[in-house]
Amino acid sequence: MCRPAWRQALIEAAHLEDLARLRRVRDRLDRQYARPLDVEELARDADMAAGHLGRRFRLAYGASPYAYLTARRVQRATDLLRAGGLGVADVGRAVGCATPGIFRARFTELVGTAPDAYPRTARGPAEAVRIREASAPAPELA
Repeated sequence: MCRPAWRQALIEAAHLEDLARLRRVRDRLDRQYARPLDVEELARDADMAAGHLGRRFRLAYGASPYAYLTARRVQRATDLLRAGGLGVADVGRAVGCATPGIFRARFTELVGTAPDAYPRTARGPAEAVRIREASAPAPELA
């Protein structure tokens, strides 16, 4: 179906506005990675519903806001662990993880090495942490 040029221009403008809002959300997550994640607050600030923000963020960046933030925290943790001077629990707190157990689990999942062993095994420049969504449980067959 053929759309009038003005309608197409409105659609494109709305899309660009959404992308600008999402960029602001991502920038905020990058700056405030150590703060607890409040998707409702992010959504209000972006003038979107929380569900809409989650869907649009995933489309734009390939991950949910939570997965993006987790990868950002782990990336910062690799820098802190390489620098030395802080214990694993201190690094976890510094990057905003609620408990040492959660920090260890997420770090190991994303980096492939436990945070305790990371400074000894890390060689060369730090690699970027890949964003990974938690896998959905397999559906049960009736």
